[in-house]
Amino acid sequence: MSIENKRGEGAAEELGGTIKKVAGKVLGNEQMEAEGRAKEAAGEAKQEAAKAAGRAEGKIEEVAGAVKNRIGQVIDNEQMAAEGKAKEIKGEAKQKANE
Repeated sequence: MSIENKRGEGAAEELGGTIKKVAGKVLGNEQMEAEGRAKEAAGEAKQEAAKAAGRAEGKIEEVAGAVKNRIGQVIDNEQMAAEGKAKEIKGEAKQKANE
């Protein structure tokens, strides 16, 4: 399952929990309200875990790209350096998207 799917799943679970929490509050059902709060927290946790995984993947990609870029520069291979720089930038963007 992709990181985006996991984030979406967490958001859906959080929303479901919020709805259940509010319904429990409106109905005066403390158990339903508590279950809603728990589901809401679980959804938030799933989203944060997916974001952390996305940041880690982005950092790995950034470092690998930086290494390829530097090696390309050292051996005077412009294509390799450009591919590395592109990968480095892509990794940085992935990290930024998962803040």
